[in-house]
Amino acid sequence: MLIKVTAVPKSGSFRVERKADGSLKAYLRSAPESNKANIELVKEMRRLLKAEVRIVSGLTSRRKVLDIALTEQDYLKRMPQI
Repeated sequence: MLIKVTAVPKSGSFRVERKADGSLKAYLRSAPESNKANIELVKEMRRLLKAEVRIVSGLTSRRKVLDIALTEQDYLKRMPQI
C-alpha cells in the first residue's frame, strides 16, 4: 500500500498527523542531513505499524511516498486514531 507523507524535520519529537486528503504529516526529530530524517521516518513508521516500510519516492524531498507492507484494512486498524 502506498501512502503520501510530508516530512517536517527538526521538530523536537516524533509524531504523525493525518491530513484531510488521507495523507500523513510526520514530524521528525532528526535533521535532513546524511539521510538521518529518512532513517528516522522509516524506523518510527515500522514501529508504529509493525510492518515493513520503505521510501519509494522523495528521498531528497519533504514529500515522500512510502510503501507499507499492509492491506488498506490492516493499515487502518494499526494506524492510531489521529
